[in-house]
Amino acid sequence: MDIKLSQCFIAVDDHDKALAFYRDALGLEVRNDVGFEGMRWVTVGSPSQPDVEIVLEPPLADPNASPADRQAMAELLAKGMLRGVIFATEDCDATFEKVRASGAEVLQEPMDQPYGVRDCAFRDPAGNMLRFTQRRTA
Repeated sequence: MDIKLSQCFIAVDDHDKALAFYRDALGLEVRNDVGFEGMRWVTVGSPSQPDVEIVLEPPLADPNASPADRQAMAELLAKGMLRGVIFATEDCDATFEKVRASGAEVLQEPMDQPYGVRDCAFRDPAGNMLRFTQRRTA
């Protein structure tokens, strides 16, 4: 049996701001942009990983969610409490400079971690934490 990652989801509260970040600052390609029942989903991905997609979705895309649940999710998103993703890069320092130049909020400058990577961290426009890791060679 061969199981692979196909899609992961990141909640965003403004798709246009998210597109400016994920497409323009990170260089991901837009693969789909769909509106349905007043909501919008945008799918992006790395050109070097055509089989893996990141879906930028509303904070609570469940049509059966209560207004209280929608509000709670929006508040968690605004606080940066929802999970983002970890991107791999061949050059953490260069990636850091590029993402910082986009105006993204810096959470951690590049540093060597004891578990074998050099990484840095930012918040996307919606508040999600994104990490960029580079494997260190021995």
